[in-house]
Amino acid sequence: MLYTVFSLTALGIIAAVILYLISKKFYVLEDPRIAQVEEVLPSTNCGGCGFPGCRSFAEKAVANGNLDDMHCPVGGNDVMKEVAAVLGVSVEEKDPYVAVVRCSGSFEYRKVINEYDGLASCTLASNLYAGDTGCEHGCLGLGECVDACQFDAMYMDPVTGLPVVVEDKCTACNACVTACPKDIITLLPKGRRNRRVYVACLNTDKAGVARKVCEVACSGCAKCADICKYDAVNISNNLASIDPDLCKLCRKCVDVCDAHNILAVNFPPKKERKPKAEAKENRLNTEKI
Repeated sequence: MLYTVFSLTALGIIAAVILYLISKKFYVLEDPRIAQVEEVLPSTNCGGCGFPGCRSFAEKAVANGNLDDMHCPVGGNDVMKEVAAVLGVSVEEKDPYVAVVRCSGSFEYRKVINEYDGLASCTLASNLYAGDTGCEHGCLGLGECVDACQFDAMYMDPVTGLPVVVEDKCTACNACVTACPKDIITLLPKGRRNRRVYVACLNTDKAGVARKVCEVACSGCAKCADICKYDAVNISNNLASIDPDLCKLCRKCVDVCDAHNILAVNFPPKKERKPKAEAKENRLNTEKI
């Protein structure tokens, strides 16, 4: 018995010595800047930067020696300035982004033609069938995007059946974009004064088919493209889209859209213009007074 104990103890000591020598032989010194960069990052590990976590982001930043094509959407420009200070490099400020839902097909516009009775997972449902309405491009309404959000920046509207983005909390981490199997959520620049214009539809079917399944589907009529003086509206595959870099926020496309699925966000209400005859009469009455 004692022989067995001594033998196992000796083997353990020998193995420990070997492991110690190996660890010393192959020890790699880690650049201390990796820990410093990781410390200034928000530690959300959301993957919005394109890396698995903040640690991977820090390692890549140090390995590159620059911050070209790297950005932490959660920390924003302030955090990136701190990262740049650690590395001793410069960084270009980027416009803040926000998640938007490109679907206007609420319950009142899309008729439910079947009932999904499976697990409440958008990914699983999309793999099994097109959806509970006739529009295979629209939101499935099972809230997988909401579950993916770590910042409580999304919720499902029980009235419309669509996800709603809470802009003040949205960090543009891209988690909801990745989670949506229908690709109806995208990131857009917040825009000047936090205002933006975009098409809330992804239905590429022809006009008749699209409108049959959803009253507010884009028909690709090109009225919005025709009225835009800045070439910001593009019509492709029966669907309109707006280039945020070219859009001047004039909202003329919003006015001509008969489907009302071009959304203008965070704009003050437009003042109603009085008819010329009424305006002239008011002016004459003022002059008499």
